[in-house]
Amino acid sequence: MSMQEFIAKIAKGPRAAKDLTWDEAKRAMKALIEGEATPAQVGAFFIAMRIKMESVTELASMTAAARSYVAPVPIPRELGVVDLPSYAGKQETFHALAAAAIVAASAGASVLMHGYDGIPGRAGNAGVLKALGLPIDMDPKGAAEMVTKHGFAYLDIALYHPPVYRFLEMRQELGARNVFHPIARLLNPARASSQVVGLSHPPHFEKTAEVLRMLACPRALVVSGVEGDPELSIAALTRVLELRDERITPLSFASKDVGLPLGSPRDMAGFPSDQRDKEADLLRRILHNQVQGGPCNWVLMNAALILYAAGKGATWAVCVPLARRALEEGAAARKLEELIQEPVGTGVPGRTH
Repeated sequence: MSMQEFIAKIAKGPRAAKDLTWDEAKRAMKALIEGEATPAQVGAFFIAMRIKMESVTELASMTAAARSYVAPVPIPRELGVVDLPSYAGKQETFHALAAAAIVAASAGASVLMHGYDGIPGRAGNAGVLKALGLPIDMDPKGAAEMVTKHGFAYLDIALYHPPVYRFLEMRQELGARNVFHPIARLLNPARASSQVVGLSHPPHFEKTAEVLRMLACPRALVVSGVEGDPELSIAALTRVLELRDERITPLSFASKDVGLPLGSPRDMAGFPSDQRDKEADLLRRILHNQVQGGPCNWVLMNAALILYAAGKGATWAVCVPLARRALEEGAAARKLEELIQEPVGTGVPGRTH
């Protein structure tokens, strides 16, 4: 089948449209990545798929195909790295995930965060990490070395998978998300055995867990997260689906479950995009254990989630004291300084966030 035939199959309207098979979705992805599809066909395919809604098989096949075009980030498997995608961007809340990942790394987890900072009006984690002084322009080899040595690195999707980045950028031209937005979250550059995937699009919640199961992911937490990032809320119940050994279990996470007080939206309040230095200062003070109360508790509960995903505790609750100890004993502050001081010679200059 040609790209025209794929478009015709998915664009016949709500009653007649049909899902692509595994092989058809794989071939459609090949046409997109290898430039066989014309610009008009790319746009038509994206909008038709957006209206029809991607099936589990389509998402799994296209993700598997996208992965096949780039080598895995070479992180030793024995580290048990946690894959932490961040593609949503923030408008209303601060980037608790950035601080939580550093706390988790200081408590023994290995974390590879990857993301994209190009959504208009929404600030990604890259900007605040840069404001903290961390490198954000490392190539895959540099990111692998940093995770192996220090337990945390951020990988810009543009430096790992340029075609995926290019299609993410089309959101600005088309005015709507496309199939590459869920695919980017599922790329798993290090092929980690544990993934923590956040999203806010309700139709993709159960579907994402099913896709990960189809892709043979050993363990995953799919989080109906704050503003679409893999973050638990401190002000409300957060729905989570846990995939483990091919079994999907629905869970709910609330601060009271781990002895933390219920917070408010004010505890999670963010900063305007031109005030990233102020946000970085807040995260720096949290990591140095200089902030108590809601914002710190929000970081703690998310650090515990990452530690749970890393297998550092049998339950989420068990991991909260590990995260708290990392803050109180200065491990998180030392980890931040360690990450800032790491010399980086493998990045690609010239990218801005």
